[in-house]
Amino acid sequence: MRRTTTAVIAATALALILPATTATAASTASTPRFLAPADLPPHPSSDWYGGEVTAGVPDPVPFCFGQALPGATSRYREFWTELDTGARQVTVVEKDRASARALADLLRRAVEECAGRTEAEYPDTDAELTRLGRVKVEEGARLYAVEVNTEYTQDIHLFSVGRDDRTVTVVQWGRMGRFADAPVAAFRDTARTSVAKLY
Repeated sequence: MRRTTTAVIAATALALILPATTATAASTASTPRFLAPADLPPHPSSDWYGGEVTAGVPDPVPFCFGQALPGATSRYREFWTELDTGARQVTVVEKDRASARALADLLRRAVEECAGRTEAEYPDTDAELTRLGRVKVEEGARLYAVEVNTEYTQDIHLFSVGRDDRTVTVVQWGRMGRFADAPVAAFRDTARTSVAKLY
C-alpha cells in the first residue's frame, strides 16, 4: 500500500530529530573527524546532542541524497535537539580524488533534483530548491535549502555537500517550518567546519 505524502514527510522529519539506536558503532580511530554538537547552528531553546559515528547508511535513507550514498564506505552521525530540529552528517572516503569528485557531483545533483522528484512522486506536495552558494574550504562545499509543503506540514531542510581530497561529507539540517526559519548563516559555518574537520 502506498504511503501518503504526509506520512512520508513526517517520517523524514522524525528520522532527523531522533537518534539512531539500532546500528553498530564504527571505530573512529582511522576515519575522518565528524562534527560535534557544538558545531551545529545554535537552537534557541535546546542543547544539541550527538550519537555515535556509525558505519553504513542511515535507515531510513536521508531525504534528497540517501539513494546516492555508497553503503559499504559510508559513515554517519546523528544529531538531535529536545524539540523539532535534527541533523546528520554522512562521510565517505573514496579510493582516490577522481572517485571522490564524482561522488560529490552525484550527491549535489541528487539534492538539486530533490524538489522536482518529490513533486513528481507526490503531486499534492509543493517543494522548492534554493541554492545558497559555495563555502571556500579545502575543495569547497555547496549549500542548498529544500522546502517541502503539504496541506498539513511544512518542513525546511538545509544541505551541505563538501570535499577534502578523497573524502566527501554531507550535512543535513532539518526542522518544521519555512525557509525564513532556517539559520542559513550559522549553517554556512557548520558546513565550513564539517570539511575543515575531515583531516
